[in-house]
Amino acid sequence: MADVIGVGGVFLHCADPDATKSWYARVLGMVPNDYGGFDFGHRESAKQFPEGARTIFAPFAADSEYFKPSTLPFMLNLMVDDLDGMLARAKSEGVEELQPRENLEYGQFGWILDPDGRKIELWQPPS
Repeated sequence: MADVIGVGGVFLHCADPDATKSWYARVLGMVPNDYGGFDFGHRESAKQFPEGARTIFAPFAADSEYFKPSTLPFMLNLMVDDLDGMLARAKSEGVEELQPRENLEYGQFGWILDPDGRKIELWQPPS
């Protein structure tokens, strides 16, 4: 039987790909790889989920308000190890939070927009 075993990548159309890559490096501290994107090793996320690190793939209804104020048909959820620090870093680069942070049993959340108007959900899993 053939099974899907994970997400191999997320690929984005951008008005200015170099500017978008620079923003992700500067604002979120992501380190570019040799292929023009960013890699996520699973070692750090596996520490939070010893039963198995995972990526969520979740369809939303076409009329969902969850991605607002973005008008794009998807958003990114990026796992972080320090939500307060990440949002402070973003603010120091002129990026404002979109809405109040949320603390839920499965983690803390904050939201920003990237330069192409994509909503970025920053998620710090519980310790």
